[in-house]
Amino acid sequence: MRILLAEDEKSMSRALTAILTKNNYSVDAVYDGQDALDYLLQGSYDCAILDVMMPKIDGFSVLKKIREQKINIPVMMLTAKSQIDDKVEGLDLGANDYLTKPFESRELLARLRAITRSVTTAADNLLSYGNVTLNRGTYELSSDKGSVKLAAKEYQIMEYLMANPGVLISTDRFMEKVWGLDSDADINVVWTNLSYLRKKLASIGANIKIKATRNAGYSLEIEP
Repeated sequence: MRILLAEDEKSMSRALTAILTKNNYSVDAVYDGQDALDYLLQGSYDCAILDVMMPKIDGFSVLKKIREQKINIPVMMLTAKSQIDDKVEGLDLGANDYLTKPFESRELLARLRAITRSVTTAADNLLSYGNVTLNRGTYELSSDKGSVKLAAKEYQIMEYLMANPGVLISTDRFMEKVWGLDSDADINVVWTNLSYLRKKLASIGANIKIKATRNAGYSLEIEP
């Protein structure tokens, strides 16, 4: 499951990212409201965690704008404020839950499971193409001949490919989608992870392949 985390306190952001990643969530972290809005409008997320007090645009405004754009993913608001009026405002704008700092990591994870439960049914949790199935809950890629666990970035790339079979996706688009618009990662990481995925597809006897089209990008195709 892919989460956008918008928290301007970088130490808090790093801690939350570590907790979420350890629990098999894929996390994109941003540090102000404008980046949060840009990422949510451009990306495909299963959930968002928005701090209320952020630079440029506050969390309430980000929430309001994405709801106006019909982006209906579950949203949890994080804030140091505990006043009832603030909670009511967030919920009225379309937040699914509201967590006041400080909080225990177990409570955060439990609340995340609760607000995302409705969008992670068994059917929604599986992507299939050819003889291959990707389980979004376990990061497992499987066929009738075997299964293999994917690392976080491998999973994000594979999920993107399987959600768009036959569609050419550029290396730059993978960088934006998987590593984020502001990533300092070298573009070689895309090629490296695609290589790992090809090996894992071969290891489970997949009848699909990641096809490279020179100067254009990559697509997921069924083997002839």
